[in-house]
Amino acid sequence: MSVIKKDNSREPYSRQKVIAGLQKACSKRAVSNEQIRRIVEACEEEMFRQFEREVPSKFIGDTVSQYLRGVDKIAYVRFATVYHNFNDLGELIKEANEVKDAPVAGPSQKPLFDDKA
Repeated sequence: MSVIKKDNSREPYSRQKVIAGLQKACSKRAVSNEQIRRIVEACEEEMFRQFEREVPSKFIGDTVSQYLRGVDKIAYVRFATVYHNFNDLGELIKEANEVKDAPVAGPSQKPLFDDKA
């Protein structure tokens, strides 16, 4: 599977790169390696279900963000800060306020994990 980057270049999909990004976002948070592994596996499952050979990096980032948001809001904001490349502090504050006011899992969305481990 190849990843289509924002500049339309391509590179091989790297599970380790996704894990590294999640580990940075989750540093010093109550997110276990098992939860990170589950996020990556859920993302990969969706990725391989929807794409055959090439997947946009935006899809990977959006999917990881969605799952991470349901696990830890602070880690999500950290991840979003890098992924969304906010242009100014106002954009970051707006995103943080939206996350703060949102439930961990939406009314029709079950949490990705039942455990807190």
